Amino acid sequence: MGRTLTEMIDALPKRRRERIDARYRELKDDVESLRQLRKVAGKAQADIAAALKIRQPSVSKIEKQTDMYLSTLRSYVEAIGGELDLVVRLPSRPAMRLNRLGEMLSGPAKSSPRRPLARSAPAKASGKRARSSA
Repeated sequence: MGRTLTEMIDALPKRRRERIDARYRELKDDVESLRQLRKVAGKAQADIAAALKIRQPSVSKIEKQTDMYLSTLRSYVEAIGGELDLVVRLPSRPAMRLNRLGEMLSGPAKSSPRRPLARSAPAKASGKRARSSA
């Protein structure tokens, strides 16, 4: 009969068991979705919707997205009471924290209310070319 995982781990050197235990604790704290993150924070979708001033079905949609704007992710994380940090890991370099990405368009986080971006009106198509003043 084969050995159990516990028996195999118990047979490893102490140092190796400690590394396995440390890695287990690291992975245990990871979450794989915004839904799990929200539950860890003890929030309901209705709480997030109220904080973001959107409807609850929109929160559900955000949680199901696999690709989104950083500003959306930042707003969601702040709505559950967190803060978003972006870390870049390059080969042969220590990890680097990427600061202020996404704040250029949405404004500094928590320092001032966010304003919608001004959009320029589309130019009317005409048969004439614009003249250069040069």
